[in-house]
Amino acid sequence: MNLINVENAGKAFGPKPLLDGVSLGLDEGDRIGVVGRNGGGKSTLVRILARVDEPDSGRVTHARGLRLGVLTQRDEFPAGATVRSVVIGERAEHEWAGDTRARDVLAGLLPGVDLDASLAGMSGGERRRAALARLLVSDVDLLVLDEPTNHLDIEAVDWLARHLKARRVALLVVTHDRWFLDEVTDRTWEVVDGRVERYEGGYSAFVLAKAERARIAAATETKRQNLLRKELAWLRRGPQARSSKPKFRVDAAQALIADEPPARDEVELTKFATARLGKTVLDLEDVTARVGDRDLFAHVTWRLGPGERVGLVGVNGSGKSTLLRLLDGTLAPSAGRIVRGKTVQLAHLSQNLEELDPARRVLESVEEIRRRITVGKREWTASQLLERLGFPGDRQWTPVGDLSGGERRRLQVLRLLMGEPNVLLLDEPTNDLDIETLTELEDLLDGWPGTLVVVSHDRYFLERVTDHVVALLGDGGVAMLPGGVDEYLRRRAEGQTPATQQKPQAKPASGQDWKARKELDRLERRLDKLTRQQAELHEQLAAHATDYARLQELDAQLKALQAEAAEVEEEWLMLAEDVG
Repeated sequence: MNLINVENAGKAFGPKPLLDGVSLGLDEGDRIGVVGRNGGGKSTLVRILARVDEPDSGRVTHARGLRLGVLTQRDEFPAGATVRSVVIGERAEHEWAGDTRARDVLAGLLPGVDLDASLAGMSGGERRRAALARLLVSDVDLLVLDEPTNHLDIEAVDWLARHLKARRVALLVVTHDRWFLDEVTDRTWEVVDGRVERYEGGYSAFVLAKAERARIAAATETKRQNLLRKELAWLRRGPQARSSKPKFRVDAAQALIADEPPARDEVELTKFATARLGKTVLDLEDVTARVGDRDLFAHVTWRLGPGERVGLVGVNGSGKSTLLRLLDGTLAPSAGRIVRGKTVQLAHLSQNLEELDPARRVLESVEEIRRRITVGKREWTASQLLERLGFPGDRQWTPVGDLSGGERRRLQVLRLLMGEPNVLLLDEPTNDLDIETLTELEDLLDGWPGTLVVVSHDRYFLERVTDHVVALLGDGGVAMLPGGVDEYLRRRAEGQTPATQQKPQAKPASGQDWKARKELDRLERRLDKLTRQQAELHEQLAAHATDYARLQELDAQLKALQAEAAEVEEEWLMLAEDVG
């Protein structure tokens, strides 16, 4: 059944049309992701489909009686609204408490929140969660979601994906979260140059199809093709490739990436990083950090070596930003000490946009730091890097004061990179960045030789640019996670189970279950050992940075360990699914 039909729709703001003669339809059961550059017309398309805005030309028709739920980027509530009035409405306590969906939504998006709390005094993230909860508790035929993952942490994004997969409703979602797109959509619309290009499959399939189109296209598309091939190669070799349900055609993907090298040359990067940093970068020795009367960290010992790429995860309030402040020296530990290498040049991208002179031009704002830098083996001018991060020629002469929030974020990232730091701390770097800009940023970071720590709710970006994940689990420590984000979510789920909650007593554990759990324990111990061995090899790589022959030998050992760890991890994941 057709739910929405668009015929020859056009919409323009200024001389260039955002949509030009677009015709498409959305049917019952469709699950569509919308991607494209910021300012390219994604939100405009969504608003026209939902009849929030009218097209300048053409027409939009809805099926009779269509129940439509729309989440826009602006969360608006009546004066004096509370969480209860917005999400539950006038329903009696016994009525909504007996509603499984309402309970699930409140537990997933607003755990521990007072239902009678006023929304006026809440943060933007809490208001976003309330707006999303209001939508998800209702009965609709079609959900239209514009950036639903904004302000959500990794756990909430994971919950939302599982919730939407279980709902039997049509879905249209605009988001820059590529992992989320792959989880909840099976078709992709790309808004580009006033058109809507349609692809079968989620984000991974979209990357494959776009890479294939780029391969066939004219030579002017070479640069775009190379980036897509590189990302596709990572998709094929990275965590998603080990999934039991691949999201794109393996044979076609393998043919496209047959000659594509790994995204990062670890030996070269380690060699460069060690030359720039030496053996000591940042060492936390028995560090305790106290905020008020609470210890966020207690007796933490953690070493960051040259060239390490670490993803840092944890719930809001667990101390991620505090840990970054300890690393950059703006916060002193309550006990213990932090040793910094003598050659460390650190840059910290915080969540707050730094104050820039609004009268300065974009290019001037970058060139005042440096006119050109070398990333990997290539030299870039400030203008070239600006173009890569979404500032074409004319836009480089725009006053900083006229930039959007997303453009300011891009400018902030680029100014940091132009300082040529050798230690980079990134706190939510993906905020307000579109997918194409994220891909360009990932490509730049691939050739950046230094130590990298990333805090991000964007799971795809986290797994793409880092080599391992550590977590703040609320126990005052920093935990290494061989299983990455999946292990973090599993540990959090286990930790949140109330001690008094009884597990289902359907039947006692069989001998097979006992053996499987014993095997899981063995695999976890093996993964821990392999992780330690890899860390030792990284140290040896740093120590022999000038001995090329020894580097080659150590690199071969490291690759063998990584391959074994991948096999053990895959075995662990498959067994965990059977047991779990």
